[in-house]
Amino acid sequence: MIDVLSVAALAATLAPLPRLIVGPTAADRILAAQLSGTGTVATLILLGAASGTPALYDVALVFAALAAIAGLAFVALGRG
Repeated sequence: MIDVLSVAALAATLAPLPRLIVGPTAADRILAAQLSGTGTVATLILLGAASGTPALYDVALVFAALAAIAGLAFVALGRG
């Protein structure tokens, strides 16, 4: 069951790629990047649970921290 959820989370990660590449504004692109980052974190957590690899939890935590910093930097630069 976790494997199916991992594939679904991976599909959700890849779904915003067209908006990330062709987005008309910078805000569209940063939101697509945030959504991809969230999907990446979910995929890593699910794969870590399925394979019993606790290192994937650490990688997911790093991705979540980077996504938060990227969002804050975007707002701080006044582009939002």
